[in-house]
Amino acid sequence: MTDILLSTMNARYIHCAFGLRYLLANMGTLHSRTGMLEFDIHAAPEEVVAALAACRPRIVGLGVYIWNVAPLTDVARLLKAQYPEIILVLGGPEVSHEWDRQEMVGCADVVLCGEADLAFAELCHDLLAGHLPPQKVIQVAPPALDSVALPYAEYTPEDVAHRVIYVETSRGCPFQCDYCMSALDKSVRYFDRAVLYEQFERLLARGVRHFKFVDRSFNLDPRHMINLLAFFRNRLCDGLMLHLEIVPDRFITEMCDMIRAFPPGVLHFEVGIQTYDPAVARRIHRQTDYTHVDEHLRFLTREAGALVHADLIAGLPGEGLDGFAAGFDRLLATHPTEIQVGILKRLRGAPITRHTEAWQMVYRDTPPYDILSNKLLSPRDLIRISHFARYWERMGNRGNFKRSLPLLWSRESSPFISFLRWSDWLFERTQETHAVPLLTLMRLFLEYLTVCAGYTHAEVATLLREDYRQNGKRVDTPRFLR
Repeated sequence: MTDILLSTMNARYIHCAFGLRYLLANMGTLHSRTGMLEFDIHAAPEEVVAALAACRPRIVGLGVYIWNVAPLTDVARLLKAQYPEIILVLGGPEVSHEWDRQEMVGCADVVLCGEADLAFAELCHDLLAGHLPPQKVIQVAPPALDSVALPYAEYTPEDVAHRVIYVETSRGCPFQCDYCMSALDKSVRYFDRAVLYEQFERLLARGVRHFKFVDRSFNLDPRHMINLLAFFRNRLCDGLMLHLEIVPDRFITEMCDMIRAFPPGVLHFEVGIQTYDPAVARRIHRQTDYTHVDEHLRFLTREAGALVHADLIAGLPGEGLDGFAAGFDRLLATHPTEIQVGILKRLRGAPITRHTEAWQMVYRDTPPYDILSNKLLSPRDLIRISHFARYWERMGNRGNFKRSLPLLWSRESSPFISFLRWSDWLFERTQETHAVPLLTLMRLFLEYLTVCAGYTHAEVATLLREDYRQNGKRVDTPRFLR
């Protein structure tokens, strides 16, 4: 029997719930009476409820996020219908804003809005003593970080061996980009560095090699980033990878020197470009100095050997198809490792809603709340970009078409428009964006480049054979490439 049970549904097994581990680490005297059960979003709600009930909890706390709100709504409904005596507490970003419009909030006994690291344990003490709070929805003030116990001891040996290990050195963001939830938190708070480094030492000793930092824009304070990189530079080991989110316009010489000190492939940077249009950036309160952005991106990939995952967002107010195409082409010219083409989402509480009327923004009313059309992009435009994004992930980001893909735009002025035409053709032929096997994709690409783009079979097949056999993984040759 477990008096208190923490649970959520992760997007995939490899991900684990960072927030739940914070709650568990801060349970204090209730730690031994608290358990944790994680599921992925493909689990049947009935099975999730049965597993939760089997622990015979008095309190169940569910972590609610954009990727799990739909299945967790079913879980909440079933749990309260079948086990009304269990006290249901909700928390997480998805129920921290616009909670009055959500069905699952109606199923809950208490909702904690905000950073509940300490508030959840305080609530559980009251609930176990038989005291329900006077209000159902509780707004929680951000805790002082020096009073928050760090969660890293809560990672299990299975987590260390098989799952992504999330870490953080700070919370908050000074920027106020309209599309982002961090626009609501205008300050940055840092954890004590000495305490953090002691915890990172322990994780390294336990075999953790991939550290995924969830800090917003890690190089806001370049000195902070330099100190962290120096810590890991002095502890280089086989398999080490650091995943950091950075902004592209805040580089100083010492930071570049430190980045150069790492072997290729250790540093994985997520770089939020989002838009190259200064007017659009100003409109959404995104503060970017574009003067040296391209130079910094080229430095990361060419000089430093870092892996660079760069983001663009389609559907921002004031940016049409031509503007987005120009931004994609400019970003591609810097040769990042991956380009993530995202579709704008209306996250609950994010101030992007202030543009709805002026730019005729229409969003899906169910998760992930992506934009369906706006003043400059028709529904058809956004469907095409969505198909583009999925095919680009398969062909541009995964490295299966390194040699052959540039043929697509070698005779054209815009790589984006060229790939968009191919994307339209491919979807018309397959009616699929995910389930196209690699060999089928190669065969259709060969057909498109020869029939629609005017290349000879020999020109295309030679490069596709090299792509097929890259890294020595395959020695055969498919018949259509002979």
